[in-house]
Amino acid sequence: MKPSYLALLLAVAGAAAAGGWLLARHDTPGHVHPGAAEAVPADAAKERTVLYYQSPMHPWIKSPKPGKCTICGMDLVPVYEGDKGFDVAEGLVTLTPGGITVTHVATTPVARRPLQRTLRVAGVIDDNDTRHRRLSAYVDGRIEELFINYVGAEVKEGEPLASLHSPMLLTLEREYLAVYRQTTNTAIPPREELARMLSAAEQRLLQMGLSKPQIAKLASRPDEEHMIEILSPMSGTVVSREIYAGQYVKEGDKLFELADFSTMWFRFDAYERDLAWLRTGQKVRITTPSLPGRVLEAPITFIDPNLNEATRSTKVRVDLPNPLIEEGGMKRREILHRVYADGVVEITLPEVLTLPRSAVLNAGGTPVAYVDQGGGAYQQRKLRLGRAGDEVWEVLDGVREGERVVSTGNLLLDAQAQLNSSVASAPAPGAPAEAPARATPAQEQAARAFLEAATRVADALAADSLDRYNQEIPKIPAAIAGLGTPFDGASGWTRIIEDLQRSAAQLDKASSLVDARKAFHPFSAASVELAKLARRATPLESVRIFQCPMTGRAFPGAPKVGAWIQSGSTARNPFFGAEMLDCGTELKP
Repeated sequence: MKPSYLALLLAVAGAAAAGGWLLARHDTPGHVHPGAAEAVPADAAKERTVLYYQSPMHPWIKSPKPGKCTICGMDLVPVYEGDKGFDVAEGLVTLTPGGITVTHVATTPVARRPLQRTLRVAGVIDDNDTRHRRLSAYVDGRIEELFINYVGAEVKEGEPLASLHSPMLLTLEREYLAVYRQTTNTAIPPREELARMLSAAEQRLLQMGLSKPQIAKLASRPDEEHMIEILSPMSGTVVSREIYAGQYVKEGDKLFELADFSTMWFRFDAYERDLAWLRTGQKVRITTPSLPGRVLEAPITFIDPNLNEATRSTKVRVDLPNPLIEEGGMKRREILHRVYADGVVEITLPEVLTLPRSAVLNAGGTPVAYVDQGGGAYQQRKLRLGRAGDEVWEVLDGVREGERVVSTGNLLLDAQAQLNSSVASAPAPGAPAEAPARATPAQEQAARAFLEAATRVADALAADSLDRYNQEIPKIPAAIAGLGTPFDGASGWTRIIEDLQRSAAQLDKASSLVDARKAFHPFSAASVELAKLARRATPLESVRIFQCPMTGRAFPGAPKVGAWIQSGSTARNPFFGAEMLDCGTELKP
């Protein structure tokens, strides 16, 4: 090998070694060359903005600075700009401490308590139906004398009420006496046939109203005696008298009406909702204006199982003892017949799970209550209720013992919950449109023309003017057609214009405001979407968008939330008109 070639190889090897050493130094971790910039990820170069700090376990707990959840003690998690954060449970309403004070929210624990119910009833004190008797004439005749000649007299069983002369009865008495005398004549041998005849004659007299003691006395009565006494069949009080001395009566005519007032019946109406509380044996405290200052107490003895179809009530009976009292030398019953009376039934049942009656709201026919979740959050719960006590409801499902329910201020909470629900259930406009380009003069003119036409329709309904509405409706198709050429192919406008065309096809002259508003709602929703897009493409300071969360009451089947466009700054609600003209809030751009 030549010396010159060897020297060249050594020079190349030395240069390579030096280059490797320099490269090694350049790649050493942590080594930075003077004047070289350290590589930094592009996302890290921008500092993220924290919106707030939130509890993952209790999402309604939020704070502008780091800290711990006031309920569970967990660290609050930062929520950055662009992040959604943790979802709050459905039906949850949150209030600030100041809001709780302003709305006077107060809570009461769900607890087991005795269920107490006081039923106040009213009725009439009547006589005992089982001891009421109507006395009628058995035969034709004439009343000769009245022994009891006034209503209200107290009589005893077997006491004479009147005397009656009856030719028919007199004939039957003589037939009986003839047979009787034959059977008692010792000269005539006793025969079985006579005994049968005597028994038959006696039976006929019994059927004519005579008693056995009266029949037994016929044999010793003088022959010239032709009258028979009408006896009281029971002890009691004369309720009515239908005869006078000398009056002729026919068989079946009403003579007297008697009732036993020793026990009276207090009868009151009980409605279906009360029947769950009432049982036989329960004590009832009774007062009546005829006995001022007196309180009568007696048990329920009977509950009629047959309800009145018209009133959906049944009769409940209380038996009242009614002693005799003496006034001015005459005796009468203490409780008068058919007097008005009030009753109080106090019922106490064993402990059940209860919550205050004031905590229960009927939201659309479903009982609900708001449960305190802590930290100013209140959750709506559907309830299954049992019996309603004086101050509390028996609760079967929906809340647990120890939970606290809102007993004061829950109406305001429910109103806020309904507003939240209405906003959440508002019809979505569909896929978000791209931000439109600046409108051309032709587009701006077409949009203004349409919005003015739509505003006039809304103004007519707000004024409850069906005539104006019917005048403005025919102008809408032309206003929509005017949008076609200027916005042909314009990004974001095509879908909205198609929605307008579909909704406008339902518009027609209406025969009533209800029909007009029903047809107007979808058209108004599409008009609002166009107005929102137009406000982003061109300045439309005169066009305002309002929203009403109570539109569901405007007409049958109406959505909960309705929106419309108008020109003024004060709400003019087209869905209600004069009924709730100013119901609505403006939706700012």
